Amino acid sequence: MLPSVRRLICPALVGTTCRSHMLYSTVSPSSWTKVVSEAEKIVGYPTSFMSLRCLLSDELSNIALHVRKLVGTRHPLISTASQRNLAEITELIHTAFLVHRGIVNIMEVTSSHGSLKDMQFGNKMAVLSGDFLLANASTGLAQLQNTKVVELVSSAIGDLVQGVYYENARIDEEKTTEDILMTNWEKRIFLSHGALLAKCCQGAMQLANHDTEVQEMAFQYGRHMSLAHKLNSDLQPFVAEASCDTMPFCLNSAPVILHQETSGRDTWINQLKKAKVNGKQADYAKLHRIIKAGKGVSSSLDLCRYHGNGALEALRCFPISEARSTLEKIVYAVTKF
Repeated sequence: MLPSVRRLICPALVGTTCRSHMLYSTVSPSSWTKVVSEAEKIVGYPTSFMSLRCLLSDELSNIALHVRKLVGTRHPLISTASQRNLAEITELIHTAFLVHRGIVNIMEVTSSHGSLKDMQFGNKMAVLSGDFLLANASTGLAQLQNTKVVELVSSAIGDLVQGVYYENARIDEEKTTEDILMTNWEKRIFLSHGALLAKCCQGAMQLANHDTEVQEMAFQYGRHMSLAHKLNSDLQPFVAEASCDTMPFCLNSAPVILHQETSGRDTWINQLKKAKVNGKQADYAKLHRIIKAGKGVSSSLDLCRYHGNGALEALRCFPISEARSTLEKIVYAVTKF
């Protein structure tokens, strides 16, 4: 999941069309940390865990009460505060689902993991904490008083739930099936990682009263950006400087799926069989070397750059500004290898 969805949404609210930058142009990509810092300067405050601080801040609650008095007026402050609220709501939803994903399967708990009672208590806290954040997000969403945005974010929550179900429908990694294809990977990743970002970027443009074409471009930016980010994450065990054949990776990650597609399913099944230790558990170190030697990694790199270019193309409908430049640098940060 993207590190902080507000870091991507908020800069888009500051400016609103583009110099055409394609990946690896004369603009040198910035590191992720530097890009985040630049984005925070534009937004005006640090973004990490801002939502939680807002929930517990009496000062911000008092400010909110005064801002509500302007509801129904044409004061420009109202338009800005709705957009920032949407960014806060988006991260609340994102954080809530991360908390919910922290629930432990008690059936798999052993004595080495700690006390069973502690694990059960932790599960209860995860459920309650996640529900609390979602409840606050729902309240904030209603206060935006924009039915189109409410519909968009609500559908994104539905997509998240569906994506989690896909992820939890565990596929036996030792029994590769034909339905593990890249098209299925992209569908699953969009639901579980991309829908919230894409639809909330679209919602931000809706709040700013932009036309449907601009809203669609904002949606496409979020969609391509989320897929590029996930591809970057999946590629790390194979391309990172510290990468070695002992780094953990998932057999349902993009490089593995693309390796299967390019080498052929029969070849991949034979490779899986040969990599098994005593005919049972897979030797991931051996599989790592096999996948690195194939075309799955290079194909994943190409796909990451494709989605990066798609995100940059979507930004062309926005005027040249510091905000758009930051959004471009965010793309460069996740497509640099």
